[in-house]
Amino acid sequence: MIYIERNSQKFGPYDDNALISYIESGQVLLSDKAYDDDKRVNTSVRQYIKDKHLRAKVKHAGSFTYQLNRIGTELLFPKDAFTKKSIISDTRLILLGLVGLIPSVLMFLPIGGLLVFYLISLYFAVIWGLFFYYFFKTPQIKVNTTISVFFITQAAVFLIWDIFGLPALNPFYHLVDSAFPLSLIGYTLGVGLTEEFGKSIPILIINRKAKEPLIPQTLVFYGLMSGIAFGVFEGVQYQVTINAQQEYATAYMLNILRLTSLPFIHAVWCGIAGYFISFASLYPKYRIALYFLAIAIPALLHGVYDTFCGTLLGTVVALPVMFITVILLNAYLKQGVNYQSKLRN
Repeated sequence: MIYIERNSQKFGPYDDNALISYIESGQVLLSDKAYDDDKRVNTSVRQYIKDKHLRAKVKHAGSFTYQLNRIGTELLFPKDAFTKKSIISDTRLILLGLVGLIPSVLMFLPIGGLLVFYLISLYFAVIWGLFFYYFFKTPQIKVNTTISVFFITQAAVFLIWDIFGLPALNPFYHLVDSAFPLSLIGYTLGVGLTEEFGKSIPILIINRKAKEPLIPQTLVFYGLMSGIAFGVFEGVQYQVTINAQQEYATAYMLNILRLTSLPFIHAVWCGIAGYFISFASLYPKYRIALYFLAIAIPALLHGVYDTFCGTLLGTVVALPVMFITVILLNAYLKQGVNYQSKLRN
């Protein structure tokens, strides 16, 4: 006597004749598991009947036309799935369509120039946003706040960087083209400090206006979204200027980076800022040091990365910095409870 198991459900026991009958009727599958209580048999149904020299062939349910009629049109074209109510209420469908079809939609629109680069960057930003929401969502996160952070950050950066040119007032910016170690100072206190402070402003505003204390993971998420917004802005700039001047293969690779890993690392740097800003709010006795760390750590990581990313030391310095950044954010979130206990006492 043999038992059949499928998806952790047990059936039987059956003798060989009953087993063959069930196989031929399609009720037992050749891929089902077959075993007995004595553990002498523990294999698939296919292997079991082969070892026993048994023969079984699934019978056809009538002719081809009959089978199609039995399958029916509802399986092939479920009309209810195309109703407005069904589409709007199916979140998974909406997300699947957005992620998979937006680039194709853009292909059919009469757009060009800078708008193309922005919309493609926006598409990748939406994917990153969904990814971050899946990993870092908390009950405190609000969709309207998330959208506001994303678009207002871009608008603010556009005004501050492109229209008013305020970052150029930072004297350390002029050191970025100098020899090392002056370039490191320029990239850290110039580029890194300015950009990380700019990205953290939305987090500071959200935290200030919050009606309840925001947990670290909530502000980490908003930091990630602010960082992605900055990455979109910077990515479009690079794609239409520096990247466009490179030969095809190099430009292609740089454009991919500006849509994927580089916005991501911008986001993680700002996520670290959000983490420490949250602690500064939760434990105001230590706020001076925590606000300093919120900007200093991302700025340092940013500065070291920028200093070496385009040099021969990029692989041994800049690339590890990216991995260190991700590890740090993960470690901070894991140890958050321990930090809170320490600061509470």
